[in-house]
Amino acid sequence: MILRAALIAVALLAGALPAGADRLKDLASVAGVRSNPLMGYGVVVGLSGSGDGNSGLTLQSLQSLISRLGLVVDAQDLNAKNAAAVMVTAELGPFLKEGQQFDVTVSTIGSAKSLKGGTLLMTPLLGADGEIYAIAQGNLVVGGLGVDGADGSSLTVNIPTVGRIPRGGQVEKTVTAPFQDSDTLVLNLHRPDFSTAAGMAKAINATFGPDIATALDGASVSVRAPYDLNQRVTFMGMLENVEMTPDEPPAKVVVNSRTGTVVIGGEVRVTPAAVTHGSLTVRINEDPKTTQGATVVNGDGTVVVPGDTTTTPDSTITAEEKGTAFVFDTGVSLSSLVDAINAVGASPSDLVAILDALHEAGALRAELVVI
Repeated sequence: MILRAALIAVALLAGALPAGADRLKDLASVAGVRSNPLMGYGVVVGLSGSGDGNSGLTLQSLQSLISRLGLVVDAQDLNAKNAAAVMVTAELGPFLKEGQQFDVTVSTIGSAKSLKGGTLLMTPLLGADGEIYAIAQGNLVVGGLGVDGADGSSLTVNIPTVGRIPRGGQVEKTVTAPFQDSDTLVLNLHRPDFSTAAGMAKAINATFGPDIATALDGASVSVRAPYDLNQRVTFMGMLENVEMTPDEPPAKVVVNSRTGTVVIGGEVRVTPAAVTHGSLTVRINEDPKTTQGATVVNGDGTVVVPGDTTTTPDSTITAEEKGTAFVFDTGVSLSSLVDAINAVGASPSDLVAILDALHEAGALRAELVVI
């Protein structure tokens, strides 16, 4: 009955929530419910001459694989032009059970030029603790293309040395999650904020009753969970669909120094400040004068001593400075700030310089982040 009443309350609140509200599943994640990275070393075979060749690592790997099948072979008798040593990576999603499949990514670590047409042999995938959690095998899907010409020219489209095997991994060991054992569920905010954490706890208590949720800090909210596992899953499904309006983020100005991209948050304000934006243009014009030297001529008209040519430099230097001044009043908003800077024709680099100067002067009420 309690669960049914809570479900009705969720439906009523959903209809009364303002537009722009976000679901809790988009604002936070459940502690312990996450994916786990897996990694393994394997060999891809069946390549069309684009493999590692005589790489010692690949030859040793092939020898080890063949020996497991009961055959004895010397590594020097092998040729790995149709094989490649690879690293296999994957993300083991939460709650995946034995026998379920997932996608894996295969990347070369040797001199192989392409994995197109290759097949990954059975490869164990290990977790951070060194335990085997899955097995990967299958045919690769490669979106890249590499072509070599007889004259040494080459053409590469995308990345032919990385491939993917859809549903190529199979779970062999389940990762336990605290979701089923803990008495409480902890929601970790994607972007920590004290106001948002307090508002999240308030929204949960308004839906399910008082003292159900408690804000632990600016990043986590603790929620009491039902003891029955069946009710816990249902409760979690209802909880993640509770909607709330998160608090406005802190005022920030983010500057990408490599591309000149500037992103200004909506809460950015400036205090009274005067800014002068100008540019100094210096022009130097060289107009050298060439003068023929005097010559000595005999009476019969013959030249005895030819004159030397002299060059006299003639430089003209001009300087022109253009500047525009504008003033920010108290509490100027984002739109006014952008309009004023655009009105003077500032380039991205000039915009960064203006914002940095405002921040240093203490007039920019925001955190300046340079990435």
